[in-house]
Amino acid sequence: MATNTQFDPMEPEPYDLIITNGVCVTATDVAAFDVAVKAEKIVLLAPSGSLSNAKAHRIIDAEGGYVMPGGIDCHVHLQEPSMFGKGSSADTYETGTRSAIAGGNTTIVAFAPQQKHLDSVLEALEVTHQIAKDNCYCDYGFHLLVSNPSPKALSEFKQLASHEGVTSLKMQHPSRKIMLIHNSYMTYTALQLRDDQILSVLLAARQNHILTMVHAENGDVLNWLTDQLEAANLFAPKYHSNSRPPVLESEATNRAIALSSLIANTPILLVHVSDPEAALRIRQAQTAGQPIFAETCPQYLFLTRDDLDAPEFEGAKCVCSPPPRNKEDQLAIWRGLKNGTFTVLSSDHCPFRFDDAETGKKTCITHDHPVGKFRHIPNGLPGIETRLPLALSAHKLSLTKFVEVTSTNAAKLYGLYPQKGSMIPGVSDADLVVFYPEGKLGMTTVTNSMLHHDCDYTPYEGRNVDNWPRYTILRGSVVWDRDGGGIVGRKDYGKFVKRGQSTLAGVWETVDEDGAFDLEAL
Repeated sequence: MATNTQFDPMEPEPYDLIITNGVCVTATDVAAFDVAVKAEKIVLLAPSGSLSNAKAHRIIDAEGGYVMPGGIDCHVHLQEPSMFGKGSSADTYETGTRSAIAGGNTTIVAFAPQQKHLDSVLEALEVTHQIAKDNCYCDYGFHLLVSNPSPKALSEFKQLASHEGVTSLKMQHPSRKIMLIHNSYMTYTALQLRDDQILSVLLAARQNHILTMVHAENGDVLNWLTDQLEAANLFAPKYHSNSRPPVLESEATNRAIALSSLIANTPILLVHVSDPEAALRIRQAQTAGQPIFAETCPQYLFLTRDDLDAPEFEGAKCVCSPPPRNKEDQLAIWRGLKNGTFTVLSSDHCPFRFDDAETGKKTCITHDHPVGKFRHIPNGLPGIETRLPLALSAHKLSLTKFVEVTSTNAAKLYGLYPQKGSMIPGVSDADLVVFYPEGKLGMTTVTNSMLHHDCDYTPYEGRNVDNWPRYTILRGSVVWDRDGGGIVGRKDYGKFVKRGQSTLAGVWETVDEDGAFDLEAL
């Protein structure tokens, strides 16, 4: 419930926004507070109900609903160039960020891809800036997607971190692949790097306090398995899982950790982890004190490999890499979120339209292969809007852990904290998501028609949730009002946010204390 008020200009200047009667949830605390906002910042947290009669341009009565830092989704693919076969993203920056705010997200970090023929990462960054500028409903940043670590590109890392506000990157390995790139790119060569190139990138990243993101799967083995499956005339979407069994992920995860340790324990983030054995190896490294972080995604909590075995070509809707595993594996991934093995829960939003033979999932269907060839199915799923509702409605995480893995840890890991991911008066942006009071919304069935992306399906069609973002507030402005118009923000309101170095667990302080990479110490 929200009200707007007019004031006598002679009175003291009112707050821009007040949220009353909410239950504020951060990564550490749950308490009943009113929230006051002015000049895009949270300026006051006061006892619940105490600001009900305060002067404000707008007052929202949360009616006992949760008030949390806005979601921060730092694994999002939007409007990337077609470097990976026929498939191309269904979402632009406009439609992707529109979907983001409808799902309670206030900040995303997407990718600025360096194409293979470019020897500059700064040029790739500028191209992506031009695409995103004035087209975003939420705030945004970029990871650099490195495909050509030329001497010039490596020399530009310092400027990326110190001037451009880009403090994370992603890359891809060609043989025995630690696939350091998004899942749909693993069968393509456009972004693959050799081991020596990867080590050069890790060293340059370490020297400039840039976090390296790693997609770990053994590419040589998956290619061999794919060849074997095709030789046996096994082409259907369900065989995507057979081509990428869990051992490919756990083996490559171990290798990624080993390469990190070789370069004096350079911090890395293992992205979209699906396999419990990989998670165990990550946990062992963390326990040993290595700066290893990990991410998982909703597809590994709510989908299984059985979803790829749907009639005809329907299973292609759930093709992503690594593929969804089984029910037992889902439970293990949930445990990893609870115990801290996984630092963040991201969407890995990478949508391709299903009923699209030009740029979508059906590009792989031919007369000879009416159910397609799984090798060529564009890999990726939409999920930016459903990430928070699905995870909250599962009731498997404490409220503080939910905020930690969906917002606060992302802010700390990617250099956005405490501007983002927190509710510190006078410091934090007024980026908030307000949920319905428990029981008020009732059970809601997820359908694609209710979502705001530009994809023609959701893999979560028919699933029930018991809560959804009621309001999304970006820097003090309501941009999503589910009961009062839906999308009420502007596509040019989102702004680029320069990021600093990671502050999570004092990781770069530890690196500095350990000293420079020393060849004689090997």
